[in-house]
Amino acid sequence: MKIMFISLGCDKNLVDSEVMLGLLRDRGHMLTNDENEAEVIVINTCSFIHDAREESVETILEMAKLKENGKCRLLIVGGCLAEKYKDEIFKEIPEVDAVLGTTAYDRICQVIDEATEGKRPMAFESIDRLPKGHVRRVITTGGYFSYLKIAEGCDKHCTYCIIPKLRGSYRSVPLEDILTDARELAAAGVKELNIVAQETTMWGKDIYGEKRFPMLLKKLCQVEGIEWIRILYCYPEEITDELIQVMAEEPKICHYLDLPIQHGSDAILKRMGRRTSRKELEEIIGKLRTAMPDIALRTTLITGFPGETEKDHEELMDFVEKMDFDRLGVFTYSPEEGTPAQKMEGQIPEEQKEERRDDLMALQQGISEENSRKMIGRTLQVLVEGRIPEEDVYVGRTYRDAPDVDGYIFLKAEEELMSGDMVTARVTGADAYDLTGEVLYEFTE
Repeated sequence: MKIMFISLGCDKNLVDSEVMLGLLRDRGHMLTNDENEAEVIVINTCSFIHDAREESVETILEMAKLKENGKCRLLIVGGCLAEKYKDEIFKEIPEVDAVLGTTAYDRICQVIDEATEGKRPMAFESIDRLPKGHVRRVITTGGYFSYLKIAEGCDKHCTYCIIPKLRGSYRSVPLEDILTDARELAAAGVKELNIVAQETTMWGKDIYGEKRFPMLLKKLCQVEGIEWIRILYCYPEEITDELIQVMAEEPKICHYLDLPIQHGSDAILKRMGRRTSRKELEEIIGKLRTAMPDIALRTTLITGFPGETEKDHEELMDFVEKMDFDRLGVFTYSPEEGTPAQKMEGQIPEEQKEERRDDLMALQQGISEENSRKMIGRTLQVLVEGRIPEEDVYVGRTYRDAPDVDGYIFLKAEEELMSGDMVTARVTGADAYDLTGEVLYEFTE
C-alpha cells in the first residue's frame, strides 16, 4: 500500500519514524509524501508541552478528513500523544484505526496488517523496553545530514517534565547497533551526524556501570565518510573533563554544544529539580570555552515557572547577559498533567510568562547579533543545503548551526554547488541569526 508519514515533535521522534519507514519499505510497501495518494497515513505525535499536543490533535483531525474525501483507508497514530492518551484518541476520534506506543514502533507492520483486516489494534509495550535488532532506516533529512539516536528515556525526573512517564527510564542503545547505524548513514551519503537522546552524556551508564560517551564519540569519529559530529542535549552536570578533552582533540567533532540549562536562578533551579547551581553552570561553561575558545553554545530556558519572582527573572536576565550564549531558545512554562510542578503553588499568569520570554529573547537578539558580527572575516567550512535561484545564492550551515534550530549562511559562488557539498567560505556579513559569505574554493576528500 502507499503509506505517508507525518513526524511531529523532536528529532528523536523523527528517528523512530525513519525506523518505521525502513520496516515498511522492507515489507514491500510504497512510501509517498502525497496525502491525496496515501492509502495509509501514520502520524508520529508529540505530547511534550501544550502547544505540541494541540498541533498533534489538529494534525490527526485534518488527516481524518482524508478518510472521507481521499484515498486514505487507514489512519494510525503513534508517539507520545498515543502513549499518554490512547483511550481518549480511540473514543474521541473514531477515524483513527490504530494506536502505537512509544516503545512499540517496531510493530508498525503488524499493526497495519491487523487494521487492514478490520481490527482496531492498540500496540503498546513497557515504556522501559528498548526495541531489539537493527533496522536500516529511511533518511528523511535530505541525505547529507542525519540524527543518530544513542539512547531512550531519562532518569532525571525534573519536576516539570513528563518524558520519563512517556519514554521510560534511561536505556543506552548498544554500541554495535549505533556504529552499524552510523556506517549505513555514511554509506548513504550522510556527512553530518547529530547525536541525540533525552540526554546524550549518560550513554553507557546502564550497560557498563559508568558513562562511556567519550569512548562512543571516538568510535564514531572512525566511521569513514562522516565529516561532522554534532552533540545535542548534554546535561551540564554530566559534562566531564574527559568529554571536553575528546571534543577539543577530535577534528570531526564540531565545537558546538547544546546545554539544556532551563534557568539561572538557584531558587528556580532547585524547584525544577535540576542538579546544578548557577555557579556550577558558570564553571562548566568556563571549562568548555577554555578548552575550545571557538565553541558555539546553545541553550534552552523556561520562563514563568511556578514561584518565579521578578527577582528570579532578573537573575536569569543577568545570567544570560553574562554567559553570552550563541544560540538560545525560550519556552513559557507549560503545566503538564502528572508532574510535581503542575501542583506547585505560585503558578504564573500566561501573559506574564510571555512578557518574561519576550524580555529574554530581546536581550538574546542583541547578544546574537554581536556574536555574529564577530564572525565577519573568518574562514569557515560550510555544508551546502540548497540554492535560492531567484537570489542566486546557496544556503548552508557552519559548525555553529544545528539543523532546523539555528541559522544559515548565504553564499555567493562562482561554480555550481550541490546539496551536501562541503566548501570553505569567508564570512562577509552578519545579522542576529544568519551570515553571508563567499566561497573561496570547493574541495573533496
